[in-house]
Amino acid sequence: MKKYLLTMMTALVAGCFSVHAQEEKSDEVKDIRIVMSTDKGDIEATLTASKTPVTVANFLNLAKRGYYDGITFHRVIPNFMIQGGDPTGTGRGGPGYRFGDEFHPELKHDSAGIFSMANAGPGTNGSQFFITHNATPHLNGKHSVFGKVTKGQDVVNKIARGDKIKSIKVLDSTDALFKAQKANLDQWNTVLGPKK
Repeated sequence: MKKYLLTMMTALVAGCFSVHAQEEKSDEVKDIRIVMSTDKGDIEATLTASKTPVTVANFLNLAKRGYYDGITFHRVIPNFMIQGGDPTGTGRGGPGYRFGDEFHPELKHDSAGIFSMANAGPGTNGSQFFITHNATPHLNGKHSVFGKVTKGQDVVNKIARGDKIKSIKVLDSTDALFKAQKANLDQWNTVLGPKK
């Protein structure tokens, strides 16, 4: 009987640790996949939430609110990049708030298909972003890299000034990321107001 009770107690304690480990694992922020539908086709990308959580939380919060739907790529420079995310289409607009730069040593402008934040200088990130046509190492340490195209670089290369983002579909859960970034999200959503 004592052996039985000891075995049951051991199993119960092990089960508690297992549940705790699962809870911790579910809170781990992981990279998140998206599909951006445009006038020229779909762009699939993985956003680096595990390395640039503030920047990715900002982008995905705006995407889930429908902020980017119908916005144009207002700046396109061949063999360099396409830029969008400005609701005014002038290059001067944004969400009504700014946040700081977020650099990770493993994330560089080292290839085509890099998602990075457009800004007007240090700490001026908002909603505008760009996707590269080629490696642009001169932008390292100046613009926050937050993702990479996994499929559809040909679409990126076809985008012309005035082409629109139709929608952005988030393929993975944002729960852990949004939980970790709750304070930022609350502040940003207060500025943004009610969802569309």
